[in-house]
Amino acid sequence: MRSNFKNIHIGEFIHLRVQENKTDLSRICKFMKSTKAEINEMYLQECLSTDILLRWSKLLEYDFFRLYTQHLILYSPAANLYKNNKTSNLPQFRKNIYTQEIIDFILELINTGKKTKRQVTDEYGIPYTTLCRWKSKYDKNL
Repeated sequence: MRSNFKNIHIGEFIHLRVQENKTDLSRICKFMKSTKAEINEMYLQECLSTDILLRWSKLLEYDFFRLYTQHLILYSPAANLYKNNKTSNLPQFRKNIYTQEIIDFILELINTGKKTKRQVTDEYGIPYTTLCRWKSKYDKNL
């Protein structure tokens, strides 16, 4: 299954991880405090509550929240807290941290001709110089 960070169907990702790990259904039911039918229903859900997703992340030893973080990195405009001198008491995170999977995804878009460098910079807000650095450092098609 190719990672689709634009349209996340969390149940499918969870089910894929269960299959990869060959996690026993009875163990899942016990850990999740759910019936087999409820577990199977979760696999069909596009969205799950954060507490349930946290339990799945712990059980399957995979950060399912990272899927949403990658979506934000790719598809949300860069936030500028300093516009209008606004401050926040919430924790601040750097938006420009790209995982290897994201870099590979972007390079694949460019190499297959699905997007140009200009389209990538416009749509995802990735600086052109960053793309050039990725191409020289990571691109296997050079």
